[in-house]
Amino acid sequence: MASIKDVANKAQVSTATVSHVINGTRFVADETKEKVFSAMEELNYRPNRIARSLRSRKSYTIGLLVPLVAEDTSNFFFMSIANGIEQVLKDNGYNLILSNSNEDVDTERDQIRVFNSQFIDGLIIAPVNGEDCNYEKELSGDYPVVFIDRHPAELKGDMILVNNRQGTYEAVTKLINKGHQKIGFITGSLGITTSDERLEGYKEALENHQLPIDENYMKEGPATFQQGYQLAKELHEAKVTALFVANNVMTMGAVSYLQEKEVKVPEEMAIIGYDDYDWMKITSPPLSVVRQPAFELGKAAVEQLLKRVEGSQDDSVEIMLDSELILRGSC
Repeated sequence: MASIKDVANKAQVSTATVSHVINGTRFVADETKEKVFSAMEELNYRPNRIARSLRSRKSYTIGLLVPLVAEDTSNFFFMSIANGIEQVLKDNGYNLILSNSNEDVDTERDQIRVFNSQFIDGLIIAPVNGEDCNYEKELSGDYPVVFIDRHPAELKGDMILVNNRQGTYEAVTKLINKGHQKIGFITGSLGITTSDERLEGYKEALENHQLPIDENYMKEGPATFQQGYQLAKELHEAKVTALFVANNVMTMGAVSYLQEKEVKVPEEMAIIGYDDYDWMKITSPPLSVVRQPAFELGKAAVEQLLKRVEGSQDDSVEIMLDSELILRGSC
C-alpha cells in the first residue's frame, strides 16, 4: 500500500504539504493540489480516516435525513439535493451518510437517535412534518443541524428553503393572465409547510386579481398517482378550465386523466405542475411547471453546515431560494 511519503515523492512536495492538502489545514496553491491529487490517484492512495479523525476529533462525515417514499417521484427532488451536497463535501474531503425517514415521524426520530450514537460532524434534515414535530429532544447530539425544504415550527436554527408561495403565485397568475377564472388546485396532505405555502400562493393570486376563492375548486388528498387522477376528474366535472397541481406525483395522475379522457390541453384545460422532470418535457403538449432549485438547495445547505462545523457562531440564518416558472405548451 502506498504511503503519504510515496505520494509526496511522486508529487515532488513535502509530506507536510500532502497532509495540508488532505486535511485542509493550510493554504496550498491549486497547481500543487492538482499534483498531490494526481499522485494520490495514480498510487491509489487512501488517507487513513480513522487516524485523521482521532487527531482532529472530527469524522469528516455528514448525515442527511430525508423523507423518501417508495414509488414517489419526489424522491428525485431529494436525490438532486443529495447530489448538490455531495459535490461540496467531495471538494472539502467529507463523506455523506444518507438515511430515510420514509415520511414517518417515528422512523425519523429513530434515525436521529442513530445519528446521535454515531460520530458525525453535522446533520442536514428535511423534516417529515415541518409544523408539528418538536426536535429539541431528539436533536441533542453534539453537532450542528441545518433544516431544508420544510420549516419546523417554533424552532430556531439554520434553514435553507424554497419560496413555494412565490412559485405558486406566479404560476396561478400566469393562468389568470391567460384568461382563466375557474382554476382548480390539487395538493397532497396539508399540514406540511411546503403544501401549506403553495395553497397560500394560490389563494393570494386569486385575491390579488379579484377572483373568488371557491372551496369546491381546492382538492386535497394523499400525494399519490391515483389521487391526482381522481381529483383531476372531480375538477374537470366541476368545469374548471385550468389546473395547478402542487406536487409532481399528483401531476402525473392528473395528466393521465386528461389524456385518457382526450381533454384537449391547453384548449379545454390548461395545466401547470410542480417540479421539473424529463417526463414532463415529452408529454403532448410538454408540461409547464414550477421548478425547484434542488441541487442549489443542497449546496447552500452543506455550505452553511460546514461553516458551523468549522466553528462559526453567527446568528441562525434562513436562506430562501427562488423557484422558477417554466412555460411550455400546457398553458
